[in-house]
Amino acid sequence: MSAVKRQMHLGVFVLGTGNHSAGWRYDGAATSNNQLPVIQEIARIAERGKFDLLFVSDGLVMNPGDHPSFLCRFEPTTLISALSAVTTRIGLGATVSASYSEPYNVARIFASIDHISNGRAAWNVVTSAQNAAALNFSRAEHWEHEYRYEVANEFVDVVKGLWSCWDDGAIVADKTTGRFIDAAKVRPLDHKGRFFQVKGPINMARSPQGHPVIIQAGGSPSGLELAARTADVVFTVVQELESAKAAYADLKGRLGKYGRTPDQVAILPGMMPIIGDTGAEAKAKLARLQSFLTPENALTLVSSRIGYDVSGHPLDGPVPAPPLGQGTRTFSRVLYETARRENMTLRELYNLTAAARGHWVLCGTAKHIADTLEEWFVEGAADGFNVLPPYFPGAFDDFVDLVVPELQRRGLFRRDYEGTTLRDHFGLPRVSD
Repeated sequence: MSAVKRQMHLGVFVLGTGNHSAGWRYDGAATSNNQLPVIQEIARIAERGKFDLLFVSDGLVMNPGDHPSFLCRFEPTTLISALSAVTTRIGLGATVSASYSEPYNVARIFASIDHISNGRAAWNVVTSAQNAAALNFSRAEHWEHEYRYEVANEFVDVVKGLWSCWDDGAIVADKTTGRFIDAAKVRPLDHKGRFFQVKGPINMARSPQGHPVIIQAGGSPSGLELAARTADVVFTVVQELESAKAAYADLKGRLGKYGRTPDQVAILPGMMPIIGDTGAEAKAKLARLQSFLTPENALTLVSSRIGYDVSGHPLDGPVPAPPLGQGTRTFSRVLYETARRENMTLRELYNLTAAARGHWVLCGTAKHIADTLEEWFVEGAADGFNVLPPYFPGAFDDFVDLVVPELQRRGLFRRDYEGTTLRDHFGLPRVSD
């Protein structure tokens, strides 16, 4: 894609109770993450806004002190399958952990969704961050970080290999001759690796995209290498323009060693928009959202997002440094560096974390938000944004009705879909090998 035609990509991070920890308390906000009509309405708004992607995260642990949407959540691949029936163009992404799944199952699930949705499926590859997840899968402890990524690299290779076991045109279904399949176009995988032994092939014809889109969000060195080698879309956690530019250049610079070009991976920082008719009104909205917060579950929430236990430390004291080895996690590094730079207390870090779970909060008028997104896009900090509305549906309606038209007027974002698949939206070719 030429620089003249380069346009933003937009995804929406769906949490039914809102991305702000107290967003569900805002006037008119949805209060459930476990009601299909709520998520269906979000999907319709996203498609009305011509978004590239609707994204559903996942977790394998329930902690009563966590974000409301993390307490009750649909299994994400089931959910996006249901959403495919009420949408026609928007991409549908879901998280599945490579630490607590099998490649054969994952390959079948996402190929199925790609068929069901006519080419709109995306798999967000994670290795699971919470140690307690192990206890739900008959394990005594969670795999350590580097080991998880070694497993994940082979896992992704096996899944992609299974997707490629079928060539196009393998299903003949000739009623005259009785020939149903061209066996020469289907082959086993015969994978025998360090972690997995998978015969293959999967029992499913090649999907509409060839391979569903792969999303990655790991910001550690191991996560960045996995993203550079395998991902089509990368979600990032950033707070400031200069650090975002550095992270963008770093990841794009890693692609060459894998024979890939910068335009083969779209980088989407997470961003929570707080929109008002005036800057003062936007700030008042944010202040109202923040006023709902209490310190009751502060230490639990901060520990969850920063990636290490901060209990026992005073809320009004400094943020403790991460233990050795823990600072490589994206959230750990970004949150701790922000806290250190701003001389934040644990309470102040809690307020930041509760607002957008460590992501960037952008507060102002629709024009101001569009100006800022344009600056990041033009300055080489992003290929687009993963939008985290603080509550649904109102805050998302505001973004679609006020910010998206501003971006469209500037020629920065599509006015309509030009293709039918998620790969089309991201300007990626169909995978046929």
